[in-house]
Amino acid sequence: MHDTSTAATTDQDPSTLHSHWSVRVVAYVAILIMVNVMVDTVLAAPTFVLPHLARAFDTDQFAWIGASAMLSGAMWAPLLGKSADVYGKRRVLVITLLVAGLGGIVSLLAPNLAVFVVGRLLQGAAVASLFLTVAIIRDICVPKFALAVTGIVTTGSALFGIATPFVLEPVLETFGWQAVFVASASFAALAAILVRVIVPDTKRRTPGRVDVLGAVVLGIGLAGVLVYISLGQVFGWLGAPSLLSLGVGIAALLLWFLVISRRPEPVIDIRAISLVLGLGFLIVVMGTGAYQSKLQLVGMMVDVSPDEGLGYGLASPLALGLMFGIPSMGIALGGIGAGYIAQRVGPAWCLTAGIVTGTAASTLMFFGNGPSTLPVAVTASFLLSLTAGNLVTSGFNLASILAPAERQATVSGMVMVMIAIGSVTMNFVGSAILGATSVVRDGETVNTATGIYAYIATIGGVFLLAAIPAFFLMRKMRRQVSVSTDTASFSHI
Repeated sequence: MHDTSTAATTDQDPSTLHSHWSVRVVAYVAILIMVNVMVDTVLAAPTFVLPHLARAFDTDQFAWIGASAMLSGAMWAPLLGKSADVYGKRRVLVITLLVAGLGGIVSLLAPNLAVFVVGRLLQGAAVASLFLTVAIIRDICVPKFALAVTGIVTTGSALFGIATPFVLEPVLETFGWQAVFVASASFAALAAILVRVIVPDTKRRTPGRVDVLGAVVLGIGLAGVLVYISLGQVFGWLGAPSLLSLGVGIAALLLWFLVISRRPEPVIDIRAISLVLGLGFLIVVMGTGAYQSKLQLVGMMVDVSPDEGLGYGLASPLALGLMFGIPSMGIALGGIGAGYIAQRVGPAWCLTAGIVTGTAASTLMFFGNGPSTLPVAVTASFLLSLTAGNLVTSGFNLASILAPAERQATVSGMVMVMIAIGSVTMNFVGSAILGATSVVRDGETVNTATGIYAYIATIGGVFLLAAIPAFFLMRKMRRQVSVSTDTASFSHI
């Protein structure tokens, strides 16, 4: 990766970097995991209550409810990544936590869907928290040790998800869907305090400026195109609102690419992205998008009883806990395992393994009658969760060994943009499939087995397509050193 930025004004003394576990490192990791628990309450927890939210706001736009925060994250990430390199990662992390907490309060008190979506857009700042925790780890640990620690920080929060569904179900019955957003705002406030008081500020700064205008234009472009995918289902793909959104999005992206990105110090220097990093981004955007859309699908399947005769349904006393709790172990195992394995073979191999397990899980779900067989659905979900933990950790690790020290947050932010784009796009695609195949039954619109299975087949197809860039990535990386303690040695890839 060819870096054109100015070197950091304050670099780390190698002797101060952590190379092994200690009480201090454990404390830092525990706090950063708490930060990512908050991220989970923003991104994953609302999927547990999608039917409740749809009823509360009288809408069938599941994709907006489930993906609005991730869409917002795609807009926030470039600005916050660049800001973190220039002004300090800890400072920007604290700010993002406070903004996300405010978003949780707005969502909690929202009187209608429009205000609720505003709250979710504010909560989208939490997406930046994830990649900033990775960048902080890279600042305080030696590169090889950081690979393993990154796996723990990015996916360790999933362990809390094991108990979450079992605890959440009685809480929802007592307090309603609002409990999710109370928890989110509370975690954000507590995490902000702990990060500010305990996590060190390495004082590493990259001289330069933050192109706020460029970040806004890029964010508008991404949002315009992604919103079009959603509005097309409601107003028609050639409807005026849909075409207006698409037109604004494309115009903003063209303006940013042809004019703004060519100025000095753009928020994302796409011309500095190497082939290897680009292939890694492509794998991440496809693989994580497929997994995130699976969460939306599971939320619908566990809300339907097999007795309804729709040809699918997993509702039972244990369904919610099994479908969301057990796979949480898969996310943690996948991420932590990928971090330690990357120390030996490199993150590219781990990315490829993730595509293999994702394809296998989708195949099992489709041919094993997963939508109506709980043991099969739980097994497939566990495999998909292994895939998700692996892909997120390996995507960040690949970026970290390719990016120079002074651009860690910026490049990590680009990984988060890929995750956000994949998640939002696949959620909307899945929602479109279900909407096109739904039927009216007893005066109520319900999803059909045809739609459910088409949704699963689409997820599997995305994993198969991701195997193409994975193949070329492996060919490229076979000629490179897998892992080095010197990040700069990868700058030519």
